[in-house]
Amino acid sequence: MNIELCRVSAREYKALPDSGLVVVLDNIRSAHNVGSAFRSSDSFKVDKVYLCGICAVPPSPEIHKSALGAEDSVEWEHSDLTLPVIERLKAEGYTVISVEQTVNSVKMDTFQPDPGRKYALVFGNEVAGVDQDVVDASDFSLEIPQYGTKHSLNVSVTVGIVLWHFRRPIHIATDRM
Repeated sequence: MNIELCRVSAREYKALPDSGLVVVLDNIRSAHNVGSAFRSSDSFKVDKVYLCGICAVPPSPEIHKSALGAEDSVEWEHSDLTLPVIERLKAEGYTVISVEQTVNSVKMDTFQPDPGRKYALVFGNEVAGVDQDVVDASDFSLEIPQYGTKHSLNVSVTVGIVLWHFRRPIHIATDRM
């Protein structure tokens, strides 16, 4: 089936050039949300997913149910704490962005990612969001504009929207070559 769709195998995926994009999940408790984050990360060629704090980790039937095997193609690492991961990523040259509604958050529709930069996108707990210490350690916060009566989206939906926004300039640049 993958051959018919011209999809790469998990092994071929891992051999693709780095995208400069990583995902940090900060205390995402639902294994289904973690699985969905893996699946979106695979779709948009994320280099690595960091599972931090109280976060479901593979192998897990619940993660697999949503990820459909993406937990095998996308590299991942677990850390008991999120802040050391953030500090390490910053030291490695990543711009760390907490996807969170804050007083100073940048609206996503006004932010254009630079295809030449490395980004670490932090997504937070289903109820509490990104931990305040992590928000404070981030370079800035990014917010998806919302126009309805609700003021939040499911974290797995948020991951998909934000990853599409970050990968879009890369796809446009590649299509023009």
